Amino acid sequence: MGTIIAVVLLVLIVALAIFTVVRSVRIVPQARAGIVERFGRYHRTLYAGLNLVVPFIDRLRPLIDLREQVVSFPPQPVITKDNLVVAIDTVIYFQVTDPKAATYEIANYVAAVEQLTVTTLRNVVGGMDLDTTLTSRDKINSELRKELDDATGKWGLRVSRVELKAIEPPTSIQDSMEKQMRADRDKRAAILSAEGAKQSAILTAEGEKQAAVLRAAGEAEATVVRAEADATAQAARARGQAQAITTVFRAIHEGNPDQRLLAYQYLQMLPQIAQGDANKLWIVPSELGKALEGMGSFFGSARDEERPRRGDDPEQLLPGPGPDGPGSITRLPRA
Repeated sequence: MGTIIAVVLLVLIVALAIFTVVRSVRIVPQARAGIVERFGRYHRTLYAGLNLVVPFIDRLRPLIDLREQVVSFPPQPVITKDNLVVAIDTVIYFQVTDPKAATYEIANYVAAVEQLTVTTLRNVVGGMDLDTTLTSRDKINSELRKELDDATGKWGLRVSRVELKAIEPPTSIQDSMEKQMRADRDKRAAILSAEGAKQSAILTAEGEKQAAVLRAAGEAEATVVRAEADATAQAARARGQAQAITTVFRAIHEGNPDQRLLAYQYLQMLPQIAQGDANKLWIVPSELGKALEGMGSFFGSARDEERPRRGDDPEQLLPGPGPDGPGSITRLPRA
């Protein structure tokens, strides 16, 4: 009987020892922290790894997550400066940096962060109108993060980022904004169309101007080329005429013509000079009289020589254009 009692006591002692050892050893996972209370008061903080506590004296509170946490809050109605109600949905990124402060300084830090975000958001957006609110997300985010970081520092929290997921104005305002946006787009389209037409007209006018300038330049060059060709042709004709005159002049001088030959040539040219109804005036050189006198004496001597040979009736011979053409002798019967 005594042996049985001894064995039972031994077993109880061993079980108590094992239970004591188990209660004394605490393993904390990575990125976790534990608060140890001794007799109901804060004793120390346990971090990741193997930790020992005094059983039945020390009590380990629930572990605290030290990783960065993301909390999305439901849309909150906020009144803007121009008295419009908008629903803003926010997302908070925060991290517990002091497990002791997060445990003893605030009862529920998640709910506290949510309420602080709502109040701060209303203060920030309340000083902006709707258009500024819709276009100032970065400004609102930075102001919210600064206010939350300052307020949650004593709670052992660090707010890293604050993001606005959505800003939803009332349905009537959305319809008005859509109409305004459509009108602005139509206006910009009309302006762009007008600018395009203007640029097209300017380019067309510039093209026509350049074409006109090129045509004028081409015509000017063509005129210059034609003038040079005409001048070259005239110079060639002048040189040809000069050479012809020089040749004729040289031939005349080499032939040594007398006045009778010149008068004879002039008489041959008289029918051509007399052609045309508009010829009213003839230019007769002063030397022509002397030449005609010489020709008269020449033809007179020739007639005296021919009269004895022919033996027919005496006739008066006059020089001048006869029936046989220029330079022939007209025979006139004597009275």
